Amino acid sequence: MDFAPTPAEERLREEVRAFLRERLAPADARDDGWIVGFSREFSRALGERGWIGYTWPKRYGGSEGSYLERLIITEELLRAGAPVAAHWMADRQIGPALLAHGSEEQRRELLPRIVRGELVFCVGMSEPNAGSDLAALRTRAVADGDHYVVDGHKIWTTNAHEADYCYLVARTDPHAAKHRGLSELLVDMRTPGITVRPIIDMAGEHHFNEIFFEGVRVERRWLVGEENRGWYQIAAQLDYERSGIERLLSNARVLEDVRAHARETGLAEDPLWRDRLASVLTRVTIGRWLIYRVAWLLSQGIVPNKESALTKAFATELEQEIAELAAQALGPHALLLPGSPAARLAGRVARAVAFAPGYTIMGGTSTILRNILALRGLGLPAA
Repeated sequence: MDFAPTPAEERLREEVRAFLRERLAPADARDDGWIVGFSREFSRALGERGWIGYTWPKRYGGSEGSYLERLIITEELLRAGAPVAAHWMADRQIGPALLAHGSEEQRRELLPRIVRGELVFCVGMSEPNAGSDLAALRTRAVADGDHYVVDGHKIWTTNAHEADYCYLVARTDPHAAKHRGLSELLVDMRTPGITVRPIIDMAGEHHFNEIFFEGVRVERRWLVGEENRGWYQIAAQLDYERSGIERLLSNARVLEDVRAHARETGLAEDPLWRDRLASVLTRVTIGRWLIYRVAWLLSQGIVPNKESALTKAFATELEQEIAELAAQALGPHALLLPGSPAARLAGRVARAVAFAPGYTIMGGTSTILRNILALRGLGLPAA
């Protein structure tokens, strides 16, 4: 097979790199930029380039580009540590969900604003007792005339404190089987009755939040798709969430900087270090092609369900090993947290180590993903 990019794809990659050289100051580059790199200004600049909603129809402001081209754009942004969190959820999964299930009114009102980098979305799925078992959620949306009244509690909600809208999953039929009574709602975060509380992670960062809904009134026109069919609509959205190259490049800058550190300190001559580094770099290449394969499947109109599960499990476990490799390279200095005068690279490595356990939890645990692979990939019987 010929894996070489086309001349047009190469030009696009260079265009993104030139944009980053012009618009991304070194101080603004972030590891995990798709989670903690938040800049509405940067997102609007990407919107002006047409790089948000890149594959979406032009009638909604999109560029109608290919999935492979979109992957090239996101790969370059993430490799550089660009602060893309402000539009990330909306671009990656909310827009595709609205294109698949939303009303024409919802699409025309929201998609052009997402494309311009104007809207920040959070996703209200997980709850304190409904993480991997999402269908166990208890947040309720009770019909009341032309509205739903929402009461409940969401947790681990990324950037809820910055969001304009929450893409909320709630129970609309408490008497149905737990997978069959869920619906999806678009909730304006300025609506009375919403309280957001921060959750500070082990690295000392604030991007996670809890959301409390108390008597929040949401117009029925913000129901996405069919009432009580939310579970089946969510499944496709999670395929988009799990399969992107963000699952492989969160620690890309740390890896490159640690390799430079190893060369400077002589560690690069250690055969054990070289062997482990070679193993990691080989698997990074494999993970990259797995992700490119998902983009190719999407371009063929194929829903990459089992492929997304495979990609996410492989890449996020590798991300954790990259953090371990970086800590091995720095030794005791890897304990220095960001903010320490002596931190520099060490502080970033400490942050990577502290954050790494979350990679195989958020977006679906590796155990759940292996179940998907067993059932839908290998055709094994359910227990």
